[in-house]
Amino acid sequence: MHFLDQAKIFVRSGSGGPGAVSFRREKFIEYGGPDGGNGGKGGDIVFEAVAGLNTLIDFRYTQHFRAPRGQGGSGSNRTGGGGDDLVIKVPVGTQVLADDDERTLLADLTRVGEQIVFLRGGDGGRGNASYKTSTNRAPRQHGTGWPSDEAWVWLRLKLLADAGLVGLPNAGKSTFINQVTNAQAKVGEYAFTTTRPQLGVVRHKGREFVLADIPGLIEGAADGAGIGDRFLGHIERCRVLLHLIDANDEDVGESYRIVREELSAYGGGLDDKPVVVALNKIDTLDDELIAALSAELEDASGGAVIPISGVSGTGVDWALDKLLEAIPSTDSPVDDDGEEDAVEWSPL
Repeated sequence: MHFLDQAKIFVRSGSGGPGAVSFRREKFIEYGGPDGGNGGKGGDIVFEAVAGLNTLIDFRYTQHFRAPRGQGGSGSNRTGGGGDDLVIKVPVGTQVLADDDERTLLADLTRVGEQIVFLRGGDGGRGNASYKTSTNRAPRQHGTGWPSDEAWVWLRLKLLADAGLVGLPNAGKSTFINQVTNAQAKVGEYAFTTTRPQLGVVRHKGREFVLADIPGLIEGAADGAGIGDRFLGHIERCRVLLHLIDANDEDVGESYRIVREELSAYGGGLDDKPVVVALNKIDTLDDELIAALSAELEDASGGAVIPISGVSGTGVDWALDKLLEAIPSTDSPVDDDGEEDAVEWSPL
């Protein structure tokens, strides 16, 4: 399945049905009078967050969503049928943004099963029976129904994860997530083997948490260098970040500073999140060099450094312990009771 984290769609609610103009005409009924019923309400546009989706790829092929209009009223005071609500199913973590220069946030769906009525359908028009008064015994006016609402909106997906992996390209992030989860991230001896965010579930010491891996950052990513910083939004909701630094870099302190500066330039509170710093790929070094590089990295980061090897697993449990300390044990960004029925998902 292709990964797509933003899409532009058109939505329109249903308009209300017109009221009826009708008069009672029955044999042996001396006084008939108006009996036109009201029109039905138009359908709403509803966004619903569902489990089992982690991409907006469906909205590349289906971009227009229109709820049905309400039915017209009829005689005998019969109200027209209401239009069915159109429920658009999106992944958990989807934001609905206005199509303006500022991309104003309109809705944010962060829990499984959360529903938001985005556009309300128009109310039905009044039938002529509702216009009857003591001085207007045979009204012929009726309501045409309230119009629908429509809008172009952007959908933006921010994956929900407890911890996020950051670092320069080839820092070993994909190897690490493959080591601690069942993810099958691509690993290669060249930069940007990871081209889209990757999620994995870590099970450690009787607890579970979601770990997100994003493409590597390089200097100038905030200005569009490399893949840029567009995927940083997927770790905005993380509780803690794991910053991996390749022990084979010429200057591990500079490698740390480059990524931190890009996080700060992006904003979104990323530079304020708790960070666990790890010196990766220590299986290629001797103990003396590991100690020297760890000390150099501690000076640059101002905190403790965990030497690890994503390939051999050395120090990985230590890093996971530090991540668990920053993740509340009773709080998870995804509220899934595990009782969702297995169905074939569709954006409709």
